[in-house]
Amino acid sequence: MTGPRSTRERADDGTERGSPARVVGSWRAAWLRVEGHWTWYRRYWTSNLYSSGLQPLLFLLAMGIGFGSQVDPGAATGGVSYLHYVAPALLVAGAVQNAVGAATYPVLSGFKWQKDYHAISATPVTPGQVLGGELLWIGLRVVLAAVVYALVATAFGAWRDMGVVLVVPVAVATALACAAPVAAFAATTYDEGARFAALFRFALMPMVLFAGTFFPVEQIPLALRWLAWISPLWHGNELARAVALGGGAPLPALGHAAYLAALFTIGGLLARHYFYRRLVV
Repeated sequence: MTGPRSTRERADDGTERGSPARVVGSWRAAWLRVEGHWTWYRRYWTSNLYSSGLQPLLFLLAMGIGFGSQVDPGAATGGVSYLHYVAPALLVAGAVQNAVGAATYPVLSGFKWQKDYHAISATPVTPGQVLGGELLWIGLRVVLAAVVYALVATAFGAWRDMGVVLVVPVAVATALACAAPVAAFAATTYDEGARFAALFRFALMPMVLFAGTFFPVEQIPLALRWLAWISPLWHGNELARAVALGGGAPLPALGHAAYLAALFTIGGLLARHYFYRRLVV
């Protein structure tokens, strides 16, 4: 069983592993997974519109315009209106929520319920390419939701200038930095996914609430502030506000970007390992 798979991994397109043609073939196989998702999504995209694009906008209306009308610009908001302060962070938070959701039950379904991962990996497509396709698809969905949010939020005056163009890639990078380790977590899940509820309740929601989305983390007691600092969402929020509002120093921005890149890399390597362990039998 492992012999044929190992042979396919070495030369499933007639080239040596690691050659340029092999790399092109790997990306092409990953995009085949994206194409499969798109075939379904283009028929049912309206059912995902609320969670992917409209839900963050409702938060923006409630917090940025409703509650935000009672908050005067000051040191806590960096001297800008609360609407301008919260808009980029809500975009990033919405992207992270979408990515984590897409990396939990849908990934587990590929192993356990629909078992389409097993069907795909029976072809020359490797488990690593399956994972690559999933992460690409999650990234594309996040891009779509982020663009919808950014365009509609423009009508409410949520952006000061064209810095929003850079907020979207920051949101996508933060979302993928969270999606990769969560996909690894899903690949090690063998029950009905009950522990995803704990992930949402004790990791995702506290991260959204206390990682600088709605207020500066400096208002959190110092003994607990480190929990916000290790959160990928805090790093994404800081980057998003820096590019949207200006005034961000290059060195902290580089540190935030490096943290997200490291999390994505480690999470991706772990997910690849667990995808191979579960699919290569």
